Amino acid sequence: MNIDLRSAARKIFKRPEELELTEGPIGRSLFFLSLPIVITNLLQVAYNFADTFWLGRYSTDALAAISLGFPLVYLFISLGLGLTVAGSVLVAQHTGATQTAQADYAASQTVAFTIAIGILLGAAGVIFVDEVLSVFGADPVVLALATDYMRIISFGLPFLFGFIIFIALMRGSGDTLTPMLVMLGTVIMNVILDPILIFGVGPVPELGVDGAAIATVFSRGSAAVVGLWILFSGGHGVQITLSDMWPDREYIRKLLRIGAPASLENTGRALSVNAILLIVTLFSTPVVAAFGVGIRVFSMIFMPAIAIDRGVETMTGQNIGAGNSDRVSKTNRFAAITSFGILSILGIITFIFAPEIIRAFDDSPAVVEQGATFLRWIAPTFGFVGILRAYSGGFRGAGKTLTAAVITIVLFGFIRLPVAYVVSQGLIPFDIWIFGTRTPEGIWFSFAISGIVAALVAAGWFERGTWRDRDLTEGTDTPADANRATEQSSDPDPDPSASET
Repeated sequence: MNIDLRSAARKIFKRPEELELTEGPIGRSLFFLSLPIVITNLLQVAYNFADTFWLGRYSTDALAAISLGFPLVYLFISLGLGLTVAGSVLVAQHTGATQTAQADYAASQTVAFTIAIGILLGAAGVIFVDEVLSVFGADPVVLALATDYMRIISFGLPFLFGFIIFIALMRGSGDTLTPMLVMLGTVIMNVILDPILIFGVGPVPELGVDGAAIATVFSRGSAAVVGLWILFSGGHGVQITLSDMWPDREYIRKLLRIGAPASLENTGRALSVNAILLIVTLFSTPVVAAFGVGIRVFSMIFMPAIAIDRGVETMTGQNIGAGNSDRVSKTNRFAAITSFGILSILGIITFIFAPEIIRAFDDSPAVVEQGATFLRWIAPTFGFVGILRAYSGGFRGAGKTLTAAVITIVLFGFIRLPVAYVVSQGLIPFDIWIFGTRTPEGIWFSFAISGIVAALVAAGWFERGTWRDRDLTEGTDTPADANRATEQSSDPDPDPSASET
């Protein structure tokens, strides 16, 4: 039987012009918008998974090294990620309001500013990585490997930022398919390069942890070049131009006003993981390795929820720009219910096959035992994290990035981190407590309880209608618009038909 792959692909994926984000069935729109995001995020996680898979077979020290370095990578990315959120939200709201020139200007300013931040953060990482990683007090061998790995990754941060902003701007315009296709090609490149550079093949020397970092940076750099070329070409929703990329102080303030809380939200997540890692390193190296594998599994399982989060962000932004407030509420509620259902099913599967999942990355008995315990503690709460991510996307799409940040800070800073330390160190002064001694299970427990509480807070906050009255499209003429207005006002005999064209 012959299968028409192109026809099948058209049924599964929709081009931006085929999506109905501000009208039509919500479920259909969210599905076709979010599906490519799921695949893109899975492919993006494949960068880290490929490193974890091959380095797990290289040595336990190598696996522990990238486990030590991963939270720092996440922290660097999070510091600049808020700007990509600002760009995505602005493009979405301008697109919903059919303000093409303003959407293009927002995209151009966001690209320039974000890449500049990426260069600064990358330089800081190269210079200060030794001092930062030494805080964790890990085994000297692991620390040395992690330092080498992070220095190379830091060098590649501008490339990573370039591709991240490409994804965000395309998503804001409603195009999630193009980033998926670009990501597919670069992941294939990374998967091929990883074993060659880690183990050495033919004339290529064995580089170990450094090889994994080089493969990742090279692949991400290729993705950034392709993504920026697409943005400059203007054939996929938004178009950036060099003239619009000249720093606009007023617009940069606007990006920071929207993006700074989003950066705070993501940085809060990253700082929490780094702070949790400090507690994890109080235990043995197998526990550190198990935590690293568990976090990566955790990230992969949440791909559907993150995709729905980003889809809701775009749909919320475009519907606010179009003035469809009722559709905003319905979209967020539908997304929360759907995300809860999907993540709960994945939680059941994870709980059942936890040892097998960990063993796929490291078959050391101690790592498998600790990793499986970690997954079985958090798996029953996956659905609640789905609710949290859905409503967080709604807050960001409405421009309420500070609200999303506050919820995240409550989740990580005031619940997860204190609970992780107190319980894992056996400091609970009650005999009836299930953890009577010092144990890493207290850390796993903190992930579970904090996810439930944060989901309830986010749902209650959004359903009160606190997302309203945040239309970012008002008073947003670009400098080019202002110049045209000045020229028209000074024209002694303007063309009366100009206002109708």
